[in-house]
Amino acid sequence: MDIREQAALVTGAGSGLGAATAIVLARRGAKVALLDVNLDAARSVAASITGNGGTAAAFGADVTSGESLQAAIDAAATAHGPARIVTHVAGIGSAKRIVGKDGSAAPLADFERVVRVNLIGTYNVARLVAAAMAKLEPLADGERGVIVNTASVAAFDGQIGQEAYAASKGGVAAMTLPLARDLASHGIRTVTIAPGLFRTPLMDELPQAVQDSLAASIPFPKRLGKPEEFAQLACTIVENASLNGEVIRLDGALRMAPR
Repeated sequence: MDIREQAALVTGAGSGLGAATAIVLARRGAKVALLDVNLDAARSVAASITGNGGTAAAFGADVTSGESLQAAIDAAATAHGPARIVTHVAGIGSAKRIVGKDGSAAPLADFERVVRVNLIGTYNVARLVAAAMAKLEPLADGERGVIVNTASVAAFDGQIGQEAYAASKGGVAAMTLPLARDLASHGIRTVTIAPGLFRTPLMDELPQAVQDSLAASIPFPKRLGKPEEFAQLACTIVENASLNGEVIRLDGALRMAPR
């Protein structure tokens, strides 16, 4: 699919990988709707895009709420037209041992919250945007849209204390092929990116020594990933019609150690 002039929707677009993806899509000519639970953050990124000549608008959205998400999708469609490109990046992290140092069990609510945002949120986005895409006229090659989801290398190499995060991202990875098969008759592709260690605002909160240690664990390139590299891969997925039903690790050959 040619990105130019297409309506694109990015969740989690207020910071990190989502913000970088929105910026790169706009730079390549897409009309971008930035969705984030933090509307002020999304507005700031959108203002940066429009200030550089791009087309962008920000909308508040909670990916766990069907009503909130549908309202944002509808508002984005009013602004730019129905989205044919959707990159779902919104998610949360978690690290908590299942049995604490005091011998107590981890709260079930913590596990439920992570799964609700990361896994159920992904399905919620997919079901609503796919329903809208399925109503669009197909492009010349029969394609109606593409959905790029975000998992994590933790889906495969979850570390100590990452049961909730690994389970939620593992679910996103496992859902990729069924989604692609389910939506194939509508001309909608689904691909998932599983990023490794990236330089994001959350990562920047760690001491420099910790960041350096994490970077040293990556075989090559021996540095933290750049958010722009995630965005570049998302754009490549959009442009390459043969990429479908695949989970792509973007991690510099990293395999996470137990801790």
